Amino acid sequence: MILVRQEIGDVLRDFRLQKGRTLRQVASKASVALGYLSEVERGQKEASSEILASVAEALDVPISQIMREVGDRISVLEGIQVFPDVVPDDLVAEVEPELSLH
Repeated sequence: MILVRQEIGDVLRDFRLQKGRTLRQVASKASVALGYLSEVERGQKEASSEILASVAEALDVPISQIMREVGDRISVLEGIQVFPDVVPDDLVAEVEPELSLH
């Protein structure tokens, strides 16, 4: 069985280590309890969207990049051989007006 929380934890840990940051540094910057973040990274706790957003900001990584990596890992675990590497045109068209406002 694939556990999404395990994949999220693995991705968060990978990004943290790539950035050369300690668990304590990220937890502090994200205003998340050290023990809780440790449990999230180990796949023992489900992280809320608010926690994920705080940790992503603390890591200076867009939440979309984190979720994309999680999705890619799950695709591999599911044995999907080919998965799209682009954002669907209809989604771009839907979001594009919002992007031009920034």
